[in-house]
Amino acid sequence: MDQVPRLRPGFRFQWEPVQKAHVLLYPEGMVKLNDSAAAILSEIDGERTVSAIVARLEERFPDAGALDGDVQEFLEDARQQHWITML
Repeated sequence: MDQVPRLRPGFRFQWEPVQKAHVLLYPEGMVKLNDSAAAILSEIDGERTVSAIVARLEERFPDAGALDGDVQEFLEDARQQHWITML
């Protein structure tokens, strides 16, 4: 929980009006994100720890309950997909 996730070099998170969704752009293409993935990636700034990201998301979505497991699972998937690195 004290690791700091960062987008890998060449990856960019942004709103894509044509897709009407947040996307993750990279040199070989684009990934259209669901709302949960977009919420998590929007908190990644290369400085916040996983625990800080979880705390911010729990503040933004108080009705969701504890989010640490879901956030950690998504970040691990994102790491395996080579979208992020963990420092």
